[in-house]
Amino acid sequence: MEQDNRIRIGITSGDTNGIGYEVILKTFAEPTIFELCTPIVYGNPRIATYHRKGLNLGTNFATVQNADEAQPDRLNLLVVDDAEVKIEFGMPSAEAGEQALKSLDRAMQDYRDGKIDVIVTAPINKHTIQNEKFRFPGHTEYIQAQLGQGNEALMILMNDSLRVALATTHLPIAKVPAAITEESILAKLRILNLSLQRDFSLTSPRIAVLALNPHAGENGLLGSEEQEIIAPAIQKAEEEGIAAFGPYAADGFFGSRAYEHFDAVLAMYHDQGLTAFKVLAMENGVNYTAGLPVVRTSPAHGTAYDIAGKGEADENSFRQALFTATDIWRSRRFYDEAHQNPLPKLYQDRREDERRPRRTE
Repeated sequence: MEQDNRIRIGITSGDTNGIGYEVILKTFAEPTIFELCTPIVYGNPRIATYHRKGLNLGTNFATVQNADEAQPDRLNLLVVDDAEVKIEFGMPSAEAGEQALKSLDRAMQDYRDGKIDVIVTAPINKHTIQNEKFRFPGHTEYIQAQLGQGNEALMILMNDSLRVALATTHLPIAKVPAAITEESILAKLRILNLSLQRDFSLTSPRIAVLALNPHAGENGLLGSEEQEIIAPAIQKAEEEGIAAFGPYAADGFFGSRAYEHFDAVLAMYHDQGLTAFKVLAMENGVNYTAGLPVVRTSPAHGTAYDIAGKGEADENSFRQALFTATDIWRSRRFYDEAHQNPLPKLYQDRREDERRPRRTE
């Protein structure tokens, strides 16, 4: 859905005791951002006002009851709850988790109903948001269950120069080796390759695959997963036309800045990829959920309880999440339109000739 050629962005408010409202309000203090999109924040106007006054922010917003009422050139706040809620900056609470889930649920519903184009999520507390409706380790898994339609999500942390995807996401480290299979690695490579083409307009993306064990297993001395699982998955990906390389030892790969030669990196587990990413790109990093029908982004940081309510939060990561969501939405439209009615093949691939049985006289 478009209005005046501006993308309608649904924005969840996140944990109300964290920095979600602060980075949202700071982002939309700059009027020129309304030229890019029509923002719809799903939240509580009492909480938003408390944050605005407490942090001495001048950003105004207009309340609406339905996404259809949202207008361009202003910050629209869709009322999902109007109750008085106790705000305790920097403190986890069940009330804050409840508000975060109400915001998220309503945004999901409006996306399904076609009222918003993309979703940008402010950070949640993964513990306080848990209840009978939310039994997930994070946004990625919840959104996959809600909107996946049989598709598999892939978490990508990214900025302008680095994209790190995860073969496993919010999984205890003891369970990671069992989750690393040839089939799972190949599936993630397929999703990542298509995302690089469709979402980022890269015609021939190059993907680096990290090893699971130190020193890439040292030829089996420090583990056999590289030889028995990861390398065969890379070989099968190459046979499908995916330009995948590796497996590379993670420490040397990032330490030598080898990532600069690739369009994306597939890490085997959460901290392997994200520790390096956040050291290199924390301030402008974006969390993107690839592989799903919905375009969903988020800032790379969390609730930041340590600085909540102090006015110190940097909104740059959230702003980049907005920009990234709009760029990907447009890239997808262009890709899908270009591939909707492909031209017939006008040449013969020699590889097809080699695979086709030859007739003998």
